[in-house]
Amino acid sequence: MSGPTPPAHCTFDPEDWLRLARHWHPVARSGDISSAPVKATLLDEQLVLYRIKGDVVAARDICPHRGVPLTLGFHDDEGIICPYHGLRFGENGRCNRIPSSPDQPVPAKLHLTSYAVTERFGLIWVCLAPDSEQPAKLPTMPHWDDSGFQQINCPGFDVAGFAGRQVEGFLDVAHFAWVHTDTFADAANQLVPAYNPVETDYGFSVDYWSTVSNFAAGSPQQAPDGFEWLRRFEMHLPFTATLTIFFPGDAA
Repeated sequence: MSGPTPPAHCTFDPEDWLRLARHWHPVARSGDISSAPVKATLLDEQLVLYRIKGDVVAARDICPHRGVPLTLGFHDDEGIICPYHGLRFGENGRCNRIPSSPDQPVPAKLHLTSYAVTERFGLIWVCLAPDSEQPAKLPTMPHWDDSGFQQINCPGFDVAGFAGRQVEGFLDVAHFAWVHTDTFADAANQLVPAYNPVETDYGFSVDYWSTVSNFAAGSPQQAPDGFEWLRRFEMHLPFTATLTIFFPGDAA
């Protein structure tokens, strides 16, 4: 396998790791990243995230001097500081201060191993191994900046399961009548009408029409009799899925 390699003690097959590392993955909420170092884990790579002069840096969480995790350190206005020898890392993960040798030029080997990072939809996205020939695209959320829409980023929480299984559950419509009967689904409406996914350059999309309501059970507001709900699912590789639901009388 050529190109970037998985981290030590990686639990992924090396070829699978590289396939996933070519894509963008959300690792934190934008509002949770300030100048202080924050820890994140992506594909078994331990990361340190921090903000410097408005920009976010995502780097390997290890001081290149003596291997101390930088998330154990602190910060000032010019970067994050290793708690062992005080080396400071600023823009683009570059070392900008060696307290014990202030007049010595900073060796290139003391700069952090940093990764491609961007902010979108209130999230910090990281790509560990960008493919220069076929760069991965970020997912799209066309209504994110539109007026009349709420932008909500829920706090993160740990799930003891594979990300692929989680997105599979989000896309699965056959479980509605078995799992969501306390909210919107009908236990007697178990039929899944035929639908046809369409492959796209980012994954696939599908329009799913059914009579399963999206109004809460017991709500005084309900769809007209015989109304068919359109749910438009879009899958963005590897683990991002979006859902647009079309309500009666509204565009979406």
